[in-house]
Amino acid sequence: MTGAVDIARAVRAGSRTARDVLEEHLAAIDGREGELHAFNLVLAEEARAGADEVDRRVAAGEDPGPLAGVPVALKDNLCTRGIPTTCSSRILDGWRPPYDATVVTRLREAGAVVVGKTNMDEFAMGSSTENSAFGPTRNPHDPSRVPGGSSGGSAAAVAAGFAALALGSDTGGSIRQPAAFCGVVGVKPTYGLVSRYGLVAFASSLDQIGPFAGNVADAALALEALAGHDRADSTSILEAAPSLSGVLDRGVEGLRIGVIRELVDGIDPDVGTRLSEAAGALEAAGAKVDEASVPATTLGLSAYYVLATAEASSNLARYDGVRYGLRVDGDDITAMYGATRSAGFGAEVKRRIMLGTYALSAGYYDAYYGQAQRVRTLMIRDFDAAYASYDLLLAPTTPTTAFELGAKTADPLSMYLSDVCTIPSNLVGHPAISVPYGRGDDGLPIGVQLLAPALGEATMFRAAAALERSLA
Repeated sequence: MTGAVDIARAVRAGSRTARDVLEEHLAAIDGREGELHAFNLVLAEEARAGADEVDRRVAAGEDPGPLAGVPVALKDNLCTRGIPTTCSSRILDGWRPPYDATVVTRLREAGAVVVGKTNMDEFAMGSSTENSAFGPTRNPHDPSRVPGGSSGGSAAAVAAGFAALALGSDTGGSIRQPAAFCGVVGVKPTYGLVSRYGLVAFASSLDQIGPFAGNVADAALALEALAGHDRADSTSILEAAPSLSGVLDRGVEGLRIGVIRELVDGIDPDVGTRLSEAAGALEAAGAKVDEASVPATTLGLSAYYVLATAEASSNLARYDGVRYGLRVDGDDITAMYGATRSAGFGAEVKRRIMLGTYALSAGYYDAYYGQAQRVRTLMIRDFDAAYASYDLLLAPTTPTTAFELGAKTADPLSMYLSDVCTIPSNLVGHPAISVPYGRGDDGLPIGVQLLAPALGEATMFRAAAALERSLA
C-alpha cells in the first residue's frame, strides 16, 4: 500500500482520486478483517462520502489539505459525533457522542478520510488487545500472536494496509508497544502537544494521543496535522504545531545519544542485538552514542500502576447507568449502580478500579499514591539530568517480540511487564517514538525507541528518520 505522504501528494495533484485510494483500502479490509478483527466498526459509506468530498474540492481547484484522501483509522476511545464510541466496553453500549474529538476535527480539516473505529483493550487498560469486550485483535504478521495494546487495533490496521494512518492513545506505552509488535512507527508526543478533548479518559495526567504510520515521514505529516493549542483542553500547551517534515533529512551529525542502561536489563537477546545495531547505525551516521543512566526508570512500573489505577478509579466513576450507556435495573439506585458496573466492566477494568480505589483510600493514600508521586518527581529529575548530557535517549520499545494470544492473560504482572520500557515517558510527559528495526529470532518485528525532552519532537524525528534510512 502507498504511504500517507504519497497518497496526499497524488490526490492533491489530481493524479489519483481519493475514492480510488479508499476503495483500495476497503478491499484490503474485506480481505483480512475477518481474520484480524482490527475494527469495532468499519465506516465504509461515511468514508466514501468523505472521499467524494475531497475529490469534489480537488476538481473545483481547492486544496483539501495536507492529508488529502489519506485513509485514517481511529481508536474507539476517540469521540466521533453520532458514531458509536465504545472504548471496547459493554458499559458504553449504544452511546453516540454529540461531538467530535479535536483530533478528529483536525484530521478532517486536513483532508483525511476516516475509515473506522479500531478495537482496543477496554478503556485502554491492557497490553495485548485481549481485554476487549468484542474479542481480541490478531497480529497481521502472525495471527496466533497479539498485536500489543491497548491500541492494538490501530497498529494492526496500519500493518495490514487497512489504513495509511491510525490514531491511538498512549498512557503507558499503548501506541509504542503495539507499534513495535506490528512493525510500524508509533509516536507518543509531549504531554499537552496534542489535544485530549474528546479522548475518553483512562488516566488524565498520563494519556496522550498520537499517530501510527508505515514510515517516519508519514508519522511526521500526521503529527503536524494533529498538534497545536486547543482552548477546549485545559492541559493543552501554548505551542503551535511543530515543523517536522522539513527536518527529516538533516541527519544526526553531532547529536549526543545515550542508551538507557536500566532499560536494557531483562530484555530478550534478539531485542538487545537489534538495539545495539540501532546504536551503531546512529553512530555511523555521525552521532556520539554512549551508555546513559536514568536510575529512577527501575521504579517506573511500580509508580505507574499506582498512579494510573488511582486516576482510573476516579475517571471511571462516571459510568453509573444514569447518564449514558448500559443500565441494569436494580431494586434501588445503589443496586442499579452495582449491577450496571458489574455487567458493564470487564475483569481487567474492575481490577484496576479496585487497585486505584485502594491506593486512594484513607490510611493508604500517603503510603501508595503519595509515594508514587514522589517517585514520579524523582524520575523527572533523573531525566533532566540525563538530558543535560544527551540530546536524545535510546531504548528498546518492548522486552520481547509479540507473544502468543492467551500466553499472559492469567498472569497480570507478566502482562504489565510488557510496558516496562515505555512507561517512563508517560510519567515524565516527554515524547518518544518507536521505529521498526529488524526482526527477532522468531521472524517477528522488533522496535527501538527514541526518547526526547519535552517539545523535542523535531530532533527526535531527525534521528528516527536516520534509523529508518540505515535499514534501507
